[in-house]
Amino acid sequence: MPWPRTLRARLTAGLVVLLAVSCAAVGVAAVLELDGFLTGRLDEQLRQTGTGFAQSLEHGTGGLPGSEDTVKPSDHDGDEHGDTRRQAAETFGARLVGGRITNAAVVPSRYHPAFGVTFTAADRAALAALPADRTGRTAHLSALGDYRLVACPGRDGDVLVTGLPMEPVRATVHRLELVAGGVFGLALAAAGVAGALWVRWSLRPLSRVAATATRVSELPLASGEVALPPRTGATDPRSEVGRVWAAFDRMLHHVEDALTKRHASEERLRRFAADASHELRTPVASVRGHAELALLHPGPVPPEVARALERIAAESARMGELVDEMLLLARLDAGRPLERRPVDLTRLVLDAVTDARAAGPGHHWALELPKDPETVTGDAHRLHQVLANLLANARQHTPAGTKVTVSLERAAETGGVWVLLRVHDDGPGVPEEVRPGVFERFTRADRRRAASFGGAGAGLGLSIVAAVAEAHGGTVDVESRAGSTAFTVRLPAGEDGGAGGGDGTGERRPAGGGDGCPG
Repeated sequence: MPWPRTLRARLTAGLVVLLAVSCAAVGVAAVLELDGFLTGRLDEQLRQTGTGFAQSLEHGTGGLPGSEDTVKPSDHDGDEHGDTRRQAAETFGARLVGGRITNAAVVPSRYHPAFGVTFTAADRAALAALPADRTGRTAHLSALGDYRLVACPGRDGDVLVTGLPMEPVRATVHRLELVAGGVFGLALAAAGVAGALWVRWSLRPLSRVAATATRVSELPLASGEVALPPRTGATDPRSEVGRVWAAFDRMLHHVEDALTKRHASEERLRRFAADASHELRTPVASVRGHAELALLHPGPVPPEVARALERIAAESARMGELVDEMLLLARLDAGRPLERRPVDLTRLVLDAVTDARAAGPGHHWALELPKDPETVTGDAHRLHQVLANLLANARQHTPAGTKVTVSLERAAETGGVWVLLRVHDDGPGVPEEVRPGVFERFTRADRRRAASFGGAGAGLGLSIVAAVAEAHGGTVDVESRAGSTAFTVRLPAGEDGGAGGGDGTGERRPAGGGDGCPG
């Protein structure tokens, strides 16, 4: 039986075990004491009885003819049975000469109606080994059972043995064992039930603390507004459970204050990012428009000015994209609802890979698509942005000649059926120091390496991928090592996903009528 794990069960089990040990000690002590007391009374009875019965067998003519293992009493004043006056029933008497039994008998009773006794070799040896010191000793006689025997020296150099049965003592002790076992068993059962109820009542405050802690552990504390469970209440601060209760309440109060302050700070930052992004869109668009208008001036423009205007237009366009991405993240953080329509994810992959092939002709683009279209429920524009960001990330951070493979598959995983969108490349991989925070905002790889591959972004592309996937009830993760990097987006499968007709071409479908792997 395994040892109980809960504190309540351990305390109850400990109480029952201690009580069981105490009851066992009391029972054993009582049984031993009663056995010793009754045996002492039997010895006293033997001393009072003396050797009268054995002496009545002493002056016989010896054993009567018959089996050598059966010793019968001799005649005594015409009484064949010896002198049984004032002798208790089943009193045993025997006469030994030179270690040999010459006469032996038992006072008849309803349990032993015969007067003679049959001995075995072991019985003879046991009787012969008794020292004649008038001290009571217990021996087992095959025909009679356990007897308390006292040996005394006779007048003629013989040894007279008198005994009384141990059966009354054994029966009394056994009865005490049964009574004690029953009473102690009932006491243990009652103590177990009462102890369990008492321990349950005593630990009730601790159970409330555990239940509250469990509810707190199930709350999403990473972000957003968090409503902690109500306080557990006050209890006696002088007890250990009371001190744990009070400390837990103080901890909940501090955690709630910290979460409230953090949420307020997040809200202020989110509002600032949204307001700033919104306010910056107009001036950035204006700067870009004026720069492009100046470049279209028909008159002669010095090369330095033209170069500056081109840089202003390029940087304002880049800044406009950054502002749009920041505004999108702010809206997603604020929980703005997205469109919830069936989206043919297969078509989005085909379109996105076609755009990526045009933007990165130096890379090898491949598709691994199921023959039936995969449909999810969501915002088509945002899901297209997820694909575009993943493909742009693979293009910008890998050298020319890298193979980028986009695959779709349906998988039954924990929580339901998912559509897995995977973008894999055989480039140098995500640096190990960047990998833990690759989906955080403004996370950038080595600028020099990114520039050598075609430029570096603002560090918001993958954070948008993670935010959009989370807004659709999905997840995104990355597995990367040198020569293999895979970004996997998991999205809940739509009800009609995979049910549409396919093109019958197997597991690979080309993008835009091509072969999926440009040369």
